[in-house]
Amino acid sequence: MAWSGGLAEWEDGDTTFLSVAFTWKLDEAYTRALWAKAMGRRVVAGGPALFLAKMKHRLADVAEVGGELPDAIARHNPDATIASRGCPVGCWFCIVPAMEGKSFTFLPDFPVRPILSDNNLSGLPADYQDHIIRRYLDAGVPLRDANSGFEPMTFTDDVYRRWKPLINAGRGPWRFAYDEMKEGKDVRRVMKMLGDEPQKRKRVYVLIGNEPFADCMARIQEVIDHGCEPHVQPFIKLNSLSRTPHARPDWNDQLLRDVA
Repeated sequence: MAWSGGLAEWEDGDTTFLSVAFTWKLDEAYTRALWAKAMGRRVVAGGPALFLAKMKHRLADVAEVGGELPDAIARHNPDATIASRGCPVGCWFCIVPAMEGKSFTFLPDFPVRPILSDNNLSGLPADYQDHIIRRYLDAGVPLRDANSGFEPMTFTDDVYRRWKPLINAGRGPWRFAYDEMKEGKDVRRVMKMLGDEPQKRKRVYVLIGNEPFADCMARIQEVIDHGCEPHVQPFIKLNSLSRTPHARPDWNDQLLRDVA
């Protein structure tokens, strides 16, 4: 199944629900909310885009904002699930620590589906990683994609051995990120560890625009040199109302797009 693209909408009785993943989808969500209100419907909105404390958006004028809806991720993709929330790493450009916390919250009875979207699988306690894998094996559901991937600093030989049978059986990609130069040692270790895996299935998210041009290009080249596929992502501010990369010193908007 395809992802919703960052905005999911559904109805339950006389209520329209909107789940907004990205801030640049807030204006579209506002338009949908206006239409639903015009039809006499109650509108409830939530999601990461509305969590940001500094995000004051007109959507709040026409919709009830806040609250929690278990398994909302399935509204964005019916094949997606999540077995834990939170991440202890605390990357400055990531919303997860602020929204879900820097310690893990376990969801042991998660619905088993082909796309697993946990924030940091390798950082989870070993016994809980084993629990997730066992749930997939017992349910006979192939893991097609560990969507948010693994954290290089906690991706060890034990983690690799633990997840390899499940991920390779589902023929999904090995996903991890190379966001900053300081991660180089750990990223190179992981790329070497995955050396025998097919190149097209070693997907490394390379953030650009957050560091000088030369450093970002060096990270991209390292990924290529180690036989992996770089998936280049321009830095966008968490509260941006448009899907426009943020050009830091020695970058510009066009250069960010061209490199990506």
